[in-house]
Amino acid sequence: MGLYDDHILPRGIAWSMGGKKFSEHRERALRGVSGRVLELGFGAGNNLPHYPSVVTAVLALEPARVNRKLARKRIARSRAPVEWVGLRGEEIPLEDSSVDAVTSTWTLCTIPDLSQALREVMRVLRPGGAFHFVEHGLSPEPSVAKWQRRLNPLSKRFGGGCHLDRAIDALIREAGFTLAELEHPTLSGPRFVSYLYRGVAVPTG
Repeated sequence: MGLYDDHILPRGIAWSMGGKKFSEHRERALRGVSGRVLELGFGAGNNLPHYPSVVTAVLALEPARVNRKLARKRIARSRAPVEWVGLRGEEIPLEDSSVDAVTSTWTLCTIPDLSQALREVMRVLRPGGAFHFVEHGLSPEPSVAKWQRRLNPLSKRFGGGCHLDRAIDALIREAGFTLAELEHPTLSGPRFVSYLYRGVAVPTG
C-alpha cells in the first residue's frame, strides 16, 4: 500500500461515485432495508442519505482508513448511527445471525476472495434477512466482455483491485443465496463498466 492506494484512489472514488447518476441506483438497491445493517465497502458514506428511516444502525466495513475522514459530514447528518466495525469482507468481525440486512454498492468487484466474503455475509445475516446490492460486472455482450477481460489487469492495478468481468449473479448463487430480485440497468459511460446487477438475495432454504 502507498500514497496512491491509501489516499489518492479513495478520494477519487468518493468523488466520482458521489455523482447523481449513481443516486437512483443506490436508492433502489436500498429499498426495503431495515433494522441493523452491515454495509460492505462503506466508502465515504454515499449510501447514507438513501437508507430508509426504519434503518436503526449502520455497521461500516471499509478497508480504506482515509474514508473515515471523508465520511464525517455524511455520518453527522445520518438519521441512523454509524459504527466502524472492520476492514475486510472475508473476515467480518460480527457474531453469527447478528444483522437484519447486508448491503453492497459497487464493492463486490474489489474483494479479493469474494466467495469467502459472501459466505461471511450468509453467516452474519439473521433468519429472514437479505443481501441488497448494486454492482457492475460481466456484460452479456461478447464484444464488451472481451474488452472487460482485456482491461482487467489495468483495472485491478489502478482501480483498487476492481475486477471488470465478475458474473455477480452466478457468484452470489454459488455462495448459497437465492436471487429474490434481479435487474440489469445500465449506467451512462464506458460500456465495460456500465452493465449493472441490482437485486436482493436471500439464503437458500
